[in-house]
Amino acid sequence: MKVALTVNDFLRRAELVYPDRVAVVDEPDQPAESWGSIDYREMARRARAMAAGLDELGIGVGERVAMVSHNSARLLTALFGVSGSGRVLVPINFRLVAAEVRYIVEHSGARILLVDPELADALADVDCERKLIIGAESDAVLMKFDTEPVPWEADEDATATINYTSGTTARPKGVQLTHRNVWINATTFGWHMGVSDRDVYLHTLPQFHCNGWGMLYAVSAMGGRHVIIRKIDGHEILRRVEEQGVTLICGAPAVLNAVLDAAAELTADGKEVPGRDRVRIVVAGAPPPTKTIERTEVELGWEFVQIYGLTETAPLITINRNREEFDDLSPFDRAQKLSRAGAPSFGTTMAVDDEGEILARSNTVMEGYWEQPEQTEAAIRDGFFHTGDGGTIDDDQYVVISDRKKDVIISGGENVSSIEVEDAIFQHPDVTEVAVIGIPDEKWGELVTALVVTTPGSDLNEAGLIAHAKGLLAGYKCPKRVEFRDELARTATGKLQKFKLREPFWSDTTRQIN
Repeated sequence: MKVALTVNDFLRRAELVYPDRVAVVDEPDQPAESWGSIDYREMARRARAMAAGLDELGIGVGERVAMVSHNSARLLTALFGVSGSGRVLVPINFRLVAAEVRYIVEHSGARILLVDPELADALADVDCERKLIIGAESDAVLMKFDTEPVPWEADEDATATINYTSGTTARPKGVQLTHRNVWINATTFGWHMGVSDRDVYLHTLPQFHCNGWGMLYAVSAMGGRHVIIRKIDGHEILRRVEEQGVTLICGAPAVLNAVLDAAAELTADGKEVPGRDRVRIVVAGAPPPTKTIERTEVELGWEFVQIYGLTETAPLITINRNREEFDDLSPFDRAQKLSRAGAPSFGTTMAVDDEGEILARSNTVMEGYWEQPEQTEAAIRDGFFHTGDGGTIDDDQYVVISDRKKDVIISGGENVSSIEVEDAIFQHPDVTEVAVIGIPDEKWGELVTALVVTTPGSDLNEAGLIAHAKGLLAGYKCPKRVEFRDELARTATGKLQKFKLREPFWSDTTRQIN
């Protein structure tokens, strides 16, 4: 017997086994009316109502529904109500500017666009066949409780979500994740993290970010409680850890740094840090310094777990979690062990090619890039997904990331295409040459830095160029630092030699990523 693996399995089990248990504690300070606390019976009812609303609007199976939203109970439910009814959810990064959102809506062919009320003015000029402001307006149109949705003939190879990610092109690519990709990633991730019905999961990770890395599905299947936080603040995270009994968190290194800073302030005031010996925090996006990992154990008393992956791999392909062999090590030595990207997740094969690029073979690897077959063929070939990251596999079979072979900067856990940033900067009339690189930064991991040559006599300064970029790009993509140069290192054929431009900034480090 073969039964299709779909996102419906996760919420269906929660409704069956834990109907009266609190499923979601929504952010109380939502610009749309907060859903407050709802149980799994009600969450499933609202997911079905959303599917029925899409039926009434004539949105067919396989058609796209785009949603630009901060973390919310509505977005969490849409991951089931939209995908679970055979449509394709396109969760869009809420940090993007209007031009970037417009491109994604048009490229994906979305028929509906749902917009966070806080972003309504900024995205006023982004058109779609049907555009709704999330809250009372979207609820009135989409939430149809008086009728059952049309049953979907489940297909595990159907696309569940299209997640746009920056990479090696000037435009983001739409990663097609199938129900099978999502299902296997979530169950594998949940297994490795020991997710149970006693877990309370705090959504510090943006839900748009590869569907919250898939952890939100795993938590739902086991009847865990979701606690929604809309905006990241170290003290607010610690407050909710204490009030809600949080046991599990996922986030970028910048989130962990915010928590460590807030905890240091509590300790200085003679107060206890909540969650000691209870919280597991999963970090990905960039390998944090060994000192940060050690501080997590010593100052917070939380368990540090590192994973590695990409949106294209749904994302989990390696995991590094404390093991029995590390128990007798000092916190510093244990942190050094945990600083590696990790061993292959269950069901994944890792390899390194002759050029030092890390490769992965897994059931979690995407179907492909939406309407970009050439990009897909370049990424998936010879039976492996090519990550674009350079590194090694050590004697313990742990992956160690040492370099980034593709033109991507990871800042604050977000991918930034250096090509996309260069393209925006080039649009300034005073710029004749530009190279965008990432340089080490303690807070953000890597700092987006522009090396610029201007026209003779130009009075363009750093503030002016950054302001120009902010008119075209999301804030996190814009250069935080600009250096003006007389010339940029190039090959005899005129190609930028970025490794030479990067070298002075990375000379004191042992690896070329941070």
